[in-house]
Amino acid sequence: MNVLIIGFGSIAKKHIQALDALNVTATIYALRSEKDAQTHEGIINLHALSDVPDDIDFVIVSTPTSIHLQSIKDALTLKKPLFIEKPVVRYTKEIDELLSSTKEAGVPTYTACVLRHHPCLQYVKDSLSDRTIQKVQAYCGSYMPEWVPGKDFTKSFRADAAMSGGVHLELIHELDYCYWLFGAPKNIHSTLKKSGELGIDIIDDASYELSYSEFTAHINVNYLDKEAKRFLEIRFEDSTWNVDLLNFRIEEDGEEIFSSEMSFADLYASQMQYFLNCLHEGANPMNSVREASQVLTLALS
Repeated sequence: MNVLIIGFGSIAKKHIQALDALNVTATIYALRSEKDAQTHEGIINLHALSDVPDDIDFVIVSTPTSIHLQSIKDALTLKKPLFIEKPVVRYTKEIDELLSSTKEAGVPTYTACVLRHHPCLQYVKDSLSDRTIQKVQAYCGSYMPEWVPGKDFTKSFRADAAMSGGVHLELIHELDYCYWLFGAPKNIHSTLKKSGELGIDIIDDASYELSYSEFTAHINVNYLDKEAKRFLEIRFEDSTWNVDLLNFRIEEDGEEIFSSEMSFADLYASQMQYFLNCLHEGANPMNSVREASQVLTLALS
């Protein structure tokens, strides 16, 4: 298997590790913008699209969000399936061009929102059909200075609003899995804040209220919580589920009803296996650029 990576950063390395975990024998090419880019063992650096071999099986797009659209358009010239890191693009004004370009190329696209492969959320999705939901709360809080231990977090691309957008795009997973689990809301209200607590000019606290016909889903994601928490709470007529996404367990009214021994590294392998299965079977992956664009529109509303 031959794989091209456009945007060789930390997230791209996770996808390479996922391929390794699956024992996939792959030749990895990285399209680098700098002629003197650092070399990495097992990675073949390329510096122009014209250097890309014809027998590439798929392309991973993992450039900074600000240049996603151009990176996707470059990748589409190769006429190969695309594995695109979330969010799909930076701005809603880019969506029409994204959709027209991918439609014209006629290639499968998958937008990588890895929490769709979390066993707890898959359990929830498989178990909701006969339950009446009254209220939903989704939360992801962490402390940005601890994301890159030993380094100045203010120098990371996540701290640059022009490059990353802010916490509402970096942590778009919560909106994405609510869309995946419950469908498109009838209405949405958002509050995007720049608290200034971290000394950076970026949206670091985002809240959403998604209105459905029978219930409301409240979502909060932030870079400010010094005690990392990531959970989904679903209140039904007769019970409440607490889905602990960090510890891979679900409780119903305090009693464990599901748990998994998987780790977050395993999620990336599971996601990659799903994508490879789609390629092998000739199936269109979920979360195409069209679906991911609908979630992005919610995030930027």
